[in-house]
Amino acid sequence: MPDLLPLLGSALILGLLGGGHCLGMCGGLMGALTLAIPPEQRGRRLRLLLAYNLGRVLSYASAGLLLGLAGWAVASSPAALALRVLAALLLIAMGLYLAGWWSGLTRIEALGRGLWRHVQPVASRLLPVSSLPRALLLGALWGWLPCGLVYSTLLWAASQGNAGHSAALMLAFGLGTWPVLLATGLAAEQVNRLLKRRSVRVAGGVLVILFGVWTLPGPHQHWLMGH
Repeated sequence: MPDLLPLLGSALILGLLGGGHCLGMCGGLMGALTLAIPPEQRGRRLRLLLAYNLGRVLSYASAGLLLGLAGWAVASSPAALALRVLAALLLIAMGLYLAGWWSGLTRIEALGRGLWRHVQPVASRLLPVSSLPRALLLGALWGWLPCGLVYSTLLWAASQGNAGHSAALMLAFGLGTWPVLLATGLAAEQVNRLLKRRSVRVAGGVLVILFGVWTLPGPHQHWLMGH
């Protein structure tokens, strides 16, 4: 467990740094959800938004568990090294995207659009949200929305070679995205403006790029661990 704590912290920070991307991808959905809450339910807005985001995060954890099983299966094979390198490259691509320097990561999102075409009609039928279970289920479906940020983190989590750890890392990542999306759902414009600042996006992107470089297998990891 002690070895997992730094990774959990890293996953949480990745979620926080990706707030700008989450805002672009999901901010509209959060706003639509808020507007779809019936007038008589507005007093329960925060609880519905919490349930909605909980369902989304549980979907991330489920995906982490499933892909983590695949990572565990290849943990002792040469494919494990290739998986880790691919995860590192995706993290670097994510950092470049967050900083606004390269948008190639968005092409990866096309991989999940086929699945989303089947999920979206089911999710639409759950609107308007009038109960906590309905909000939880809608969030769980929303968690499968194609997202390069999620895919990058998911592959990194799976590269750990432990299904339980992979699920825990995706759970931590999902929790890291909460502040921005909850703020968006509650119309916290000050938070939104902060995350749209060029300096904040660049700083977040650079940190994610450095994390991707650190993830690459090589002697630099032993040097960093020793210090």
